[in-house]
Amino acid sequence: MAGSLWQGLSPVRSVVSLLLAFLLLYPLFRIGALGAGDVKVFMMIGSFLGVKELLAVLVLAFMIGAVCSLVKLLAEHNGKERMLYFLSYIMEVVRTRQWKIYGENMAQDYERYRRNKIHFTIPVLFSVALRIGGMI
Repeated sequence: MAGSLWQGLSPVRSVVSLLLAFLLLYPLFRIGALGAGDVKVFMMIGSFLGVKELLAVLVLAFMIGAVCSLVKLLAEHNGKERMLYFLSYIMEVVRTRQWKIYGENMAQDYERYRRNKIHFTIPVLFSVALRIGGMI
């Protein structure tokens, strides 16, 4: 099945998709919203998919990630805390007109920091599996 993903994709289109994945996700990496591994995984996915397919996989991965995050918020019972932190982060960025690392001040408390993360590669896996299965 993976061979069918590669068929008809020229090396130029492959490089364009790979670069698009990097350009779209690098800003999220710079503020700490995504890890370097997540960006690299999407770059690799981009090298096998055309731009349209890459964007579909990317959007679906973020939608699945949002559902996973919601489930984690409900399980951890920290939705209010997370929303307040997010709003204060946005207000700080607007006030200073400078991006900063999201969650930077929580890094000292590793347990609290870990509670607020999901492994984004799992939503990416499901998104790609749905693409390979022909569902998107």
